[in-house]
Amino acid sequence: MSVPHPTPSEALELTVNGDALTLPADLDVVGLLAHLDLPDSGVAVAIDGVVRPQSRWSEPIADGAVVDVLTAVQGG
Repeated sequence: MSVPHPTPSEALELTVNGDALTLPADLDVVGLLAHLDLPDSGVAVAIDGVVRPQSRWSEPIADGAVVDVLTAVQGG
């Protein structure tokens, strides 16, 4: 069984933590974190080198964006 791939008009090309990904268009940070199986707390997200505050996570991510997701690590 194959997984359908989004058509170009429905696709968003992103680089996330150095990996190229094709994701559904109109994706926001919350949707990206869900896709990556990451929590929506304890993380920081930078888009094109600028940290996006959690209050703006519902804004769409632009096609071609470079996204860095940083998670908090416990320990010393």
